[in-house]
Order: sequence, then C-alpha cells, then structure tokens
Amino acid sequence: MIDPVRPIELADVEAARGRISGTVLRTPLVKLDLGKDLPDIRLKLENLQPTNAYKIRGAANAVASLSDEERSRGVWTISAGNAGQGVAYAARAAGIPCSVVAIETAPQTKLDRMRALGATIIPVSYTEAWKAAEAHEFDRVDGTFVHPFDNHEFISGHGTMGLEIVEDCPDVQTVIAAIGGGGLITGVGSAVKALKPDVRVIGAEPETASPYAFSLAQGGPSKFPEWEASFVDGAGGQSVTQRMWDRMQPVVDGAITVTLDQVREAMRLMAEKARVVSEGAGALALAAALTGEAGDGPIVCVVSGGNIDLKKFSSLIAD
Repeated sequence: MIDPVRPIELADVEAARGRISGTVLRTPLVKLDLGKDLPDIRLKLENLQPTNAYKIRGAANAVASLSDEERSRGVWTISAGNAGQGVAYAARAAGIPCSVVAIETAPQTKLDRMRALGATIIPVSYTEAWKAAEAHEFDRVDGTFVHPFDNHEFISGHGTMGLEIVEDCPDVQTVIAAIGGGGLITGVGSAVKALKPDVRVIGAEPETASPYAFSLAQGGPSKFPEWEASFVDGAGGQSVTQRMWDRMQPVVDGAITVTLDQVREAMRLMAEKARVVSEGAGALALAAALTGEAGDGPIVCVVSGGNIDLKKFSSLIAD
C-alpha cells in the first residue's frame, strides 16, 4: 500500500540530517562571478557528493529509515542513473543487496557506476520505467521498493540541502532546482520555506521535457505532449503525477523552461568560470537563472549532478 502524501516538516529534515551525516557531504556554495550587470548567482555543488549527485541524500535517508524486516529483503529502485547510484551506495554501506530498474538509454558511465556499487541492473525502456514509477511496482524484481522521488524519507533527505543553503546564504532571495520527478525541489523547497517563507523556489526544465510548466498552464498534473529524450537525461519527466503535484504545489513558486542550447551554455560557463563539470540536468538551474526571469538574486542554483562522460561533456560545450 502506498503511503499517503503528507507535508515535509522541518523536523523530518533535521532528523534526516542526523541520519545521513556520516555518508553525505555538506557541499560548498560557490559564488559565480559573472560581472556587475548579471544576477548574483551561487552554485550549490551537489556534483561533489560521493556519487557525484544529490540523490545520495535521499537514498541514504530512505535506506537508513527502513525496518530490519524491510532491509532483510534487499532494496530496489528505478533510475536513469543518479538515484540508482545513491540507493546502491547506501545499500552497500548497509550490507544489503540492491537492484535497479534502469532506463536502457541511460549514459553508459551511469550504468557502469551502478554496477560498480554492487547493483543488479534490469534494463527497461523509458516508458516502462515511468509506468513503474507511477504504479510504485514492477513485477520483475523482488525486495523493498525505494521510490526515487515519491517517497517521504527520500524527499526529507533532499531537504538537508535546503538547510545548508539558508545557513550559508542567509540573504538568499531565490532557489532554483531542476525538476525531474519532483523530489529534489519538494525537499529543498520544504526546508527553505520552513526557515524563510519569503524565498522564491523555482523549478527548471528543458523545453523538450517540461511537464511541470505545462501542468501549471493546464491547471493540474498533466502529461507533456511533445516529450523528447535529450542529453538532459537526469531531469524532465514525461508527466507530473497527482501525488508529486500535491507535494510541489505548497512549496514551489513557478517554473522556467530553457532551451537545450541554454543548457549547453550553462555547462560551458560553469566549466570556464568555476571549473565545475555538470551533467545536463545539473546545469538547468543556472540556465534558468541566466534568463533573467528569476530576478537579481542572490540566487542559489542547485548543480544537481556531474555524472557525464567527459567525451560527451566536451562535445556539448565545444564552440
């Protein structure tokens, strides 16, 4: 039975910080020096986590929150790469088996890293993976399911990032995070809003897969009609589920849609100015900030991950 949706409370996030403190890094918040005529932007560098992506926060908390009986059955999740690595990392630390229902078109570097962490990979199509995520079940795998975004403990773990953002940038005006399933922005937004209710929390999506912006325009959770796969593989789902719509609505103030060229430029800019290697999804927030739609700042952009093949990265940022 699927647990009912409930708000992420500050106490949930603070408890998560205690559980994951020995596993997860407190990542730096770095100012991106763009000159006086551009917004004041800070980068929250989640690409520096042990799995090079923020998902380890939620995964570590979710696995740590399981009962002994749930752990004894092993765990499984659904992933394009980053959630799978996070859950596999946490499962290995706990000494339990892990399987990942993995999108078969995920970058090879992500698939290899999941295997290296001990995960058993079950390749499926993007459509199959999304259906399993919506249904919270998949009949080809056993064990305890750790949902990669629609899970209270997973989201509470992501909220620990919000605590760090407010502590390190007390005058923050806007926080921007990519939207895939919606767990990242729900967690971060819940923590930030609990501490500073006036801070704007904005989602960023690629034009090829922007179901949240589309859902806002439609007035409710909707399927994006012209979804396309792209190098922004870690964000941009096919639809917004009712459950994630209910989670996001209280803590997300809007969405900014960016082009793939804007994402490439954000990746290039971070590499050039801050020597940061970001995957496509990790650059969405900066691309959104650079549109000017989020104001002058201080704007905190969540660099959600850096799991990208270096040859692919080089080709994307080449002039």
